[in-house]
Amino acid sequence: MLKIAPGLPARLLKFALAGLVCLSFQSLAAPLQLQINGSNTIGAQLAPLLVEGMLKESGATDIDIQLDAEPQEHRITAVSALGEPIEISLNAHGSTTGFTGLIDGTGQIAAASRPIKDSEVEALKDAGDMLSKEAEQIIGLDGLAVIVHPDSPLDILNVEQIAQIFSGQVTDWAQFGGQQGKIRVHARDSNSGTWETFRDLVLKPRQLDLQADTQRYESNADLSRAVSSDRNAVGFVGLAYIQQAKALAITAGESRPMYPSKALVATEDYPLARRLYMYISPEETNPLALALIAFTQSEAGQDIVDQVGFVGQNITTGQIAPQPYMPDEYRKLAEEARRLSVNIRFREGSARLDNKAWQDIDRLLEYLQAENKTERKVTLVGFGDPRSRGAELLSRLRARTVSAALAGRGIFVKDVIGIGDDLPVAANTHHDGRHKNRRVELWVY
Repeated sequence: MLKIAPGLPARLLKFALAGLVCLSFQSLAAPLQLQINGSNTIGAQLAPLLVEGMLKESGATDIDIQLDAEPQEHRITAVSALGEPIEISLNAHGSTTGFTGLIDGTGQIAAASRPIKDSEVEALKDAGDMLSKEAEQIIGLDGLAVIVHPDSPLDILNVEQIAQIFSGQVTDWAQFGGQQGKIRVHARDSNSGTWETFRDLVLKPRQLDLQADTQRYESNADLSRAVSSDRNAVGFVGLAYIQQAKALAITAGESRPMYPSKALVATEDYPLARRLYMYISPEETNPLALALIAFTQSEAGQDIVDQVGFVGQNITTGQIAPQPYMPDEYRKLAEEARRLSVNIRFREGSARLDNKAWQDIDRLLEYLQAENKTERKVTLVGFGDPRSRGAELLSRLRARTVSAALAGRGIFVKDVIGIGDDLPVAANTHHDGRHKNRRVELWVY
């Protein structure tokens, strides 16, 4: 862009402006604009990198990223491959603000670390079905890590104990076998999707509230730093923000203790796993918004999700060691096959696959085609919960539902297995836990 020096004589200023019009006409055109509002978990680092990746892939040049961590507001400018100026604003003040931006029209994309609420769906009904797979884009996975000081002697807590701590029912670490000391609780602020996910997974099912004197934070990073410097502190952060703190292993109901590893978060088996979202109106026509969603769902976009410290959705395989506690049929499968890094789950109260499942089936097709495994190389394993009548039959029916969906994409499975209510990954004492246990695993030979 032509810069005009201060004090330039008026007669030369006229010619300079004329030259600017002639030589850089495109810069006077209205820029292509996009505004993203919402989650700090996504907006602090992931969203700017996804925007940068999208711009690079599209051939944009002169990409300038201005990150302002204090107000959590970022600006990214570039020039498109056609010479058009691009301006992208990213305001990361919490998931709720993302939906507010969609409702009042100030933003085109809502970044959220929690699913959209019924009230928000209703408020956006004129924008289209915000629960459709076009509107609800699962962009990656995260695990809520419960963190303590790195020198804490504690290694494991169950979800019930975590609820007792954060609600103030338990106030001293000695009550859980730690060193005596008053527990100091740290939590994200009320706009945060991280907080709402924690509340909904841990406190709400037990009809508990966060203790009144909790220290609240807008930023995951600030919370993690505070906990890692206080021997009596406890808090929760996204997987990418454990930093110098110590993450505890978590159990839920009869599940085995699980650390927030990428493998367990990828399958959503980890008790405090969660999805990261971008919501966009299914009627949206903004080219930058559509390009960002497409890039985010691509293999390159999901690689960025991984690189930032979250869990991407590109499919991989892993070896599961056979264990004595496994049912015979499942243990034999572990000996012969490898498990894929994805579970298929269903809409709440429904036998229909959820939006992530359909996205994963598209990825699965690409993976199996590349590996030449579309014909009788996949076994599906269904799971249920003990409150369902005929849990084993229902778990097999879930696997058959997935088998039919795969067949519609040209993937024909080798076998379907129903495990029933065995091998739970969540507590069956609460609705959310039972829903989480109703899943289908995929194994390949």
